[in-house]
Amino acid sequence: MIIDCHGHYTTAPPALAAWRERQIASLADPAAAPARADLRIGDDELRETIEANQLRLMDERGIDITLFSPRASFMAHHIGGFETSAEWAAICNELCHRVSLLYPERFAPAAMLPQSPGVDIATCLPELTCCVEEFGAVAVNLNPDPSGGRWSAPPLTDHSWYPLYEKLVEYDVPAMVHVSTSVNPAFHTTGAHYLNADTTAFMQLVQGDLFADFPTLRLIIPHGGGAVPYHWGRFRGLAMALGKPELEQHVLGNVFFDTCVYHQPGIDLLLGVVPTRNVLFASEMIGAVRDIDPCSGHHFDDTRRYVEQAGLSADALAAVQERNARAVYPRLDALLKRQGR
Repeated sequence: MIIDCHGHYTTAPPALAAWRERQIASLADPAAAPARADLRIGDDELRETIEANQLRLMDERGIDITLFSPRASFMAHHIGGFETSAEWAAICNELCHRVSLLYPERFAPAAMLPQSPGVDIATCLPELTCCVEEFGAVAVNLNPDPSGGRWSAPPLTDHSWYPLYEKLVEYDVPAMVHVSTSVNPAFHTTGAHYLNADTTAFMQLVQGDLFADFPTLRLIIPHGGGAVPYHWGRFRGLAMALGKPELEQHVLGNVFFDTCVYHQPGIDLLLGVVPTRNVLFASEMIGAVRDIDPCSGHHFDDTRRYVEQAGLSADALAAVQERNARAVYPRLDALLKRQGR
């Protein structure tokens, strides 16, 4: 099988964005707040958006199943307060759940959390519980910067995050560390903020000792780890300077990277630096980069091509494309086994 561990519902029906615009407008005029029942999206609309987009490309590229979460840039935790985020997260998570019901062998739901700047992370737990226990979510997206590019949150190793980690460990559910929209004009959302966040999160984990307290917690750093593989020597040296063990012992038992890297040299570097067991296949399509690369004639996000041309052994390739994901996402593995796969 080929498992894509990083997919977002970027093609949701326009009614979703229209409802969100009304919700945001109501922050200045609460009387105009839309009701959740005002959002009406039928199954046929979901099928139309999925079959013409993600499912079509999955079939063309030979991807069997995608972990499907709400659109990352739409999470926008900096807008409004917790109540705003809670209602928005519930709506977006339910849509991804519905997609997984329509295509149970092609999509597995992953959830966004209703985070809000300065608000206790424990407020996210009811939505997490709903998504795991009722919607069958196999993973969550964790935003290390709910402020939207202002970085007002404490590092991921801070004890304020622990209530969430405790629940993730209880459910045996991993988290992808994924920021949302940047409101800081110095940081382009997908070209700078996302990659900065990947790098920042990894360094936070190097500085701390989170996995001493949560030895079974698993975190996925997307987009190939940002700058991490390219500067592996720097991180090794900094770990030494901080008195930490080698990275393999300190973080790589719990931290994984995906293959959302959009050219061959980048994938080659990732797979040459990071142990194969820590790399999970992903494409993030249809996502930040949607065009065709004129140098190759293929879409930038057709990452299967790069992975399969990276010179891995057959066993290593199977690990990256399937086995590693089954190990990191045990609820996905259980779902696939129930389906006879």
